[in-house]
Amino acid sequence: MPDGLVDWDTWRDGHAPLRDVPGRASPMFYTSGTTGRPKGVRRLPMQPEKMVAVERVSAITYGVKPNEDQVVLMNGPMYHSAPNSYGMLAFRHDCTIVLEPRFDPEDLLQLIERHKVTHMHMVPTMFVRLLRLPDEVKARYDLSSLRFVVHGAASCPIAVKQAMIAWWGPVVHEYFGSTETGIPIWHSAQEALAKPGTVGRVIEGGIVKIFGPNGEPCGLNEIGEIFMRQTAIPDFDYYRKAGAREEAGREGLISVGDVGYLDEDGYLFLCDRKRDMVISGGVNIYPAEIENTLIGMDGVRDCAVFGIPDEEFGERLCACIEPDTGAALTPKDVQDYLRKRLANFKVPKDINFLEALPREASGKIFKRKLRDPYWENRPSA
Repeated sequence: MPDGLVDWDTWRDGHAPLRDVPGRASPMFYTSGTTGRPKGVRRLPMQPEKMVAVERVSAITYGVKPNEDQVVLMNGPMYHSAPNSYGMLAFRHDCTIVLEPRFDPEDLLQLIERHKVTHMHMVPTMFVRLLRLPDEVKARYDLSSLRFVVHGAASCPIAVKQAMIAWWGPVVHEYFGSTETGIPIWHSAQEALAKPGTVGRVIEGGIVKIFGPNGEPCGLNEIGEIFMRQTAIPDFDYYRKAGAREEAGREGLISVGDVGYLDEDGYLFLCDRKRDMVISGGVNIYPAEIENTLIGMDGVRDCAVFGIPDEEFGERLCACIEPDTGAALTPKDVQDYLRKRLANFKVPKDINFLEALPREASGKIFKRKLRDPYWENRPSA
């Protein structure tokens, strides 16, 4: 062992055995800070009778079940709530766990084949990078062991989801939730094909409601702020932020600022985050729609679209693009591509190319770091 370190067995054997089973502690996770400073989410104590419900909900959303032969691959940061709950569920159910220290598309395929991986938790950015591998690389690896792949954390472009299902089969499922709400929304690969663009519908213990700007309930297909909660897990408080939980809630539910609508079959469709919505010349524009279109352009590795100040229209659209290595894109190329697919008012006037977009450890783009400099010293910041 290197100087100053002690190996695990020596450290463990230097302690007296515990005589009593320790109580099960709950971690306190911090939100990602996408739209503001990260907040500590402190759960209230878990009642023993709730554990049965939690295990049932986890089996639905993550597909990991007790007493089955399962190999789980983890490549997300386990200090974030979803990868942590996913990894700990796999641990409690005695799964084989494969750790990929950092996501790499071809490395992931190699690990799936080598370890016969059955279950994974992923994010849409990983799908985009996997799909851009050359066809001969995709065909090189045996992925037939995959049984249940679940993704969340960000919206997935329809074309990307459909391409992944066409490649991997009907094993790619999706959940929608947050650190605060848990996971009240989920849907299968079959539902994704039947309802393109949905993030799912309520599962056991889930509640979701849509409210307008004045607190009035929204009707079917009417866009408003999403309030939801997974009642199988205990409620929470924001650490050292008295009153913040109540301010973010309505009817016992919680909003983290997402905007969307419910259709006639109860499926939830996500438009964007409330703060990300751009009002240009009095028109509401949802950047997520533009991002989901732009990510399909050859040469675009990833992108972020947001509003910046405009003297005439109040706000105008700006796109920051991380190009693929060797791609030679121009602002005109990007605008021409979007004009063929979107209304003209949704085409960003400002196009910036960056070597790398700022990211959180979870892989989400840190849009606030891109947007905030434009709004410094302005009342709309």
